[in-house]
Amino acid sequence: MDLSYIINELGEERHQYFNAIAPPIIQTSNFAFDTVDDLRNAFRDEMAGYIYSRGINPTVDILREKLAALDGAEDCLVFNNGAAAIFAGVFAHVKTGDHIVSVQHPYSWAAHLFDKVLPRFGISTTYIDGTSIENFERAILPNTRLIYLESPNSWFFDLQDLSAVAELARSEGIVTFIDNSYCTPLYQQPIKMGIDLAMQTATKFIGGHSDTLGGVLSGSGEMIRKIFDSEFLCVGSGIQPFNAWMLLRGLRTLPARLNQISASTGKVLDWLKSEPKIEETIFPLDPGFAQYELASKQMKGAAGLISFYINMNRVEEIEGFCNRLKHIRMAVSWGGHESLIIPRCSSVSRENFNPDDRTHRMLRLYVGLEDPEYLITDLRQALTGENG
Repeated sequence: MDLSYIINELGEERHQYFNAIAPPIIQTSNFAFDTVDDLRNAFRDEMAGYIYSRGINPTVDILREKLAALDGAEDCLVFNNGAAAIFAGVFAHVKTGDHIVSVQHPYSWAAHLFDKVLPRFGISTTYIDGTSIENFERAILPNTRLIYLESPNSWFFDLQDLSAVAELARSEGIVTFIDNSYCTPLYQQPIKMGIDLAMQTATKFIGGHSDTLGGVLSGSGEMIRKIFDSEFLCVGSGIQPFNAWMLLRGLRTLPARLNQISASTGKVLDWLKSEPKIEETIFPLDPGFAQYELASKQMKGAAGLISFYINMNRVEEIEGFCNRLKHIRMAVSWGGHESLIIPRCSSVSRENFNPDDRTHRMLRLYVGLEDPEYLITDLRQALTGENG
């Protein structure tokens, strides 16, 4: 299915709403029925029609159809945020006594789920270095029910061989789940590589403007139906119509934004690599990246995020660099129009800062839609402490 068709036409029955180019926001909590039989049929299958916007809503449905097609999936659900999508997708496939294998250093709220919530229900998690398929083989137990992936992750950009993990999991009857927020479906389609469930935080590149939240979970019709009938409806974490409309608006420009961000990222990366005060850069499609060959095989592109180690041995120096930035904002997340930076030392108290621990000297830069020279000038003046 053509990308332009998916983004601009799929799911949009314009003749039903006055041929409006932008679809309406169906901002309603519930829907009326003409007969008791109609209502009775709706109760039998809430996913098949419109009864209550906690479940299915016309505006949300347009977004669902587009996002499922982008992922190459049969169906998808859209949540209020990425953490909610992770919770529902994981919780739907484990029970008391089960075991999960997860890559190390997952998204913080995934780790919270594995470390704080699931143990209350007798569900354990083993963290592994996911760069080796042998580590997955060794970690699988007789009660392993789910493998949780994040490829690449959002700091070190560690990758997993998705096809190999999918093949191993299928042979053991284990569900595979991936956080695909870094790549979006435009740069990586895990379901086509055999992964069962693909999640992305729509807050980031799909929305693109840092003004709404969303989480996407795509997979087979059977899996999505299972999650809808249980976790999705029970927890009530589905996205609201207005937020879905905002994500539809962001989706229109996703390819153009990713193209510009990718080009700008390359220029900023080249400058960082030439700067003596930058010890090392990390970027998955840099030929010097340890898993470059796998990244080139699995990913069609990479945009925005660059991690780097800075040659500064005092926390005050790193803080000074960050505080001097005039146009690059200090904030979490990524994927919006604005460039952002976050230093890892912000999660370490000053007295515990250790320059010999490289992670304390690590920063993550997100390159947004600004001109790359504008960003380079800001980085340069912040490094030198001189206006320029």
